[in-house]
Amino acid sequence: MFNELLKTESSWEFLKATPLPVAVYGTGNGADRVFDEFERLGIEVSAVIASDGFVRSRTFHGFTVKSVSQLENEIGKFDVALCFASPLPEVIDSIKKLSEKHRVVMPSVPVYGENIFNKVFLHNNLEAINTAYSRLCDEQSKKVFESIIRFQITGDLSCCFECETPKSEALELLNLGGNESFLDLGAYRGDTVEEFLKSTGSFDKIVALEPDKRTFKKLQANCESTENCTLLNSAVWSCDCTLEFDGNKGRGASAKTGKEKIDALCVDGIFEKYGKFTYLNIDIEGAESEMLKGAQNALKAKPKICMAAYHRSEDIFELVNKIHAINPDYAIYLRHHPHISLWDTNVYCI
Repeated sequence: MFNELLKTESSWEFLKATPLPVAVYGTGNGADRVFDEFERLGIEVSAVIASDGFVRSRTFHGFTVKSVSQLENEIGKFDVALCFASPLPEVIDSIKKLSEKHRVVMPSVPVYGENIFNKVFLHNNLEAINTAYSRLCDEQSKKVFESIIRFQITGDLSCCFECETPKSEALELLNLGGNESFLDLGAYRGDTVEEFLKSTGSFDKIVALEPDKRTFKKLQANCESTENCTLLNSAVWSCDCTLEFDGNKGRGASAKTGKEKIDALCVDGIFEKYGKFTYLNIDIEGAESEMLKGAQNALKAKPKICMAAYHRSEDIFELVNKIHAINPDYAIYLRHHPHISLWDTNVYCI
């Protein structure tokens, strides 16, 4: 099935061949990664654009940042390389409207890691991709998997739009009850704790980990009235250790050489100290695969799982295969929730 994508024009190939000027839309880390790949592939950029509220008076990679309307007035038609992600309905609507006037593709670059999901990457990982696809347990999961793999190659945002479902549908899959014990890995400011409380009403216990110090203070403030809730200013890894950490980036905080030091815990150790948990939420900025190495015993108890599957290019298939290897009794689902790009694509295990 996925072999056919090797014959399909990729986003990179399209942008290199188009006769129209190429405008990079976005000025963040994702755009930096795209510029690096453009330089490697010899893809010429004609302009950098941003949404009206983000234009200001500034430059990016040597280009004066312009609004879409400015560039349209200057050169008329152009193709767009979209280089930012957003879950906001108004932003999604604006990109859909832009797509009615210009060809918009989103070259796929990972949030973390060096592997770009291009045709070489697809070819080298076909066996693992097909294996993961075969382990998904319903048609919607397979639709999501197919669509996201196709999006990674083509950059066609309609692939993401066509397979999305609301978060409420995934919560129904999890069927969280009134006696759940919740381990929240990457709790951020407490949004997933709040989501858990709304879904369950009552619960046994909560242990929530957030590594970023400033974000952890906000987590403490938001959870101060929640009983039976233990908050830990810690990262998650394959073993108990100390990591060099790239903090002060909010939800994007991650393990990275040369930054502040932070204690990291393994899931098996957390289970040993605090007892078993019935539900794990895991959104740990690219450390998901490493975390699974230290969760072998915990997952044999078969807690329900919601795990982010979009930080690294290999996550969408590697995490499925690793979870199955640890506990083949899991029913594994894949869901993509409304978002520009493949962000907010999660593995659900029951």
